[in-house]
Amino acid sequence: MIYPYIKSLHLIFVVTWFAGLFYIPRLFIYHIEAWQKPSPEREILTDQLKLMTKRLWYIITWPSAILCTLFAVWMLILMPSWLQQPWMHVKLGFVLLLFAYHFKCHQIFKQLQRNEVKYTSKFMRIWNEGATLILFAIVFLVILKSAFNWIYGVIGIVVLGILLMLGIKLYKRIRDKNPNA
Repeated sequence: MIYPYIKSLHLIFVVTWFAGLFYIPRLFIYHIEAWQKPSPEREILTDQLKLMTKRLWYIITWPSAILCTLFAVWMLILMPSWLQQPWMHVKLGFVLLLFAYHFKCHQIFKQLQRNEVKYTSKFMRIWNEGATLILFAIVFLVILKSAFNWIYGVIGIVVLGILLMLGIKLYKRIRDKNPNA
């Protein structure tokens, strides 16, 4: 009886966690690009971006990750047979990859909060697609479960990655021609 509520809360926090993971690299890009601005514009922008990233990270992204995980564990306690399903093992592998992505974002967040710019905006644009690839993999695994054909799945993720990279290159060309785009 309680399971649908737990599942609903899990999905809500999956959505908000991914929202944070989709937006934080975009703020990193703006922060990195603000460092190229002349003073005082640089200081005004970086101070504002630090505040925005701090609020996003600690008010939305981290709490969502924690609550998503707690409700996922609760679901697994209610449905222990899922832990014997091969698709669940693969899904949990992608969830571990998502946590690695999250922790790397946390490291970048902390660096930028200390005014340490170690990455280019181009790198961040590519990094920004990491959460997208993980989301696609997890959703397809959960929906298709054992019907999932691994060969087509791997090919699909690779094709998606290629399309995302082509999109980044196209955007860069458009942006280089028109800096206001």
